[in-house]
Amino acid sequence: MDSEDDLALGRREGLPDALRALLEAYPRDSWEAHPGFGGLVEFWLERHLMFRKLCAMLREDAEGAVDGRLAPETQQGRLARYGTMLVNELHGHHQIEDHHYFPALSGLEPQLVRGFTLLDGDHHAMDGLLDRFAKAGNAVLQGQGEVGPFREEVLSFEAMLDRHLVDEEELIVPVILKHGAGGLQ
Repeated sequence: MDSEDDLALGRREGLPDALRALLEAYPRDSWEAHPGFGGLVEFWLERHLMFRKLCAMLREDAEGAVDGRLAPETQQGRLARYGTMLVNELHGHHQIEDHHYFPALSGLEPQLVRGFTLLDGDHHAMDGLLDRFAKAGNAVLQGQGEVGPFREEVLSFEAMLDRHLVDEEELIVPVILKHGAGGLQ
């Protein structure tokens, strides 16, 4: 059995096998062909894709500013707009999951409660990461920080976010495909 420390967001390399049981019955490469994919599952995955794209764009912009390929004012304008969007949208997304989806999905698959608890814990850990990300971004915007260290913050945040999103998708999507989205929307 995995220890809780080994399953912390910054340490784990994926979900334990016990939490991946439904993924075997509903493998990722079959999701789009499943009749229950449209609607909630598709929307959820699109939101996750948006978060990934925002992170990639902010990282690429920071790299462009460091390398001199992107004017600082352009990078800062995009950081102000898209960095704020990323932070606000993630906070809202996590609140809906923690207060609505995770409890409802736990009721559908009680043997996966540990997984939903793990994902909820990720959200709390990500609050600290989002705070660091926002502070580093604000320092750049206020002329009190360099783009290079902000880029490193984005890289760290992006890796943690992706680990969380992959694990969340692999736990939640199979549950929705098995039971349907009724009562979740």
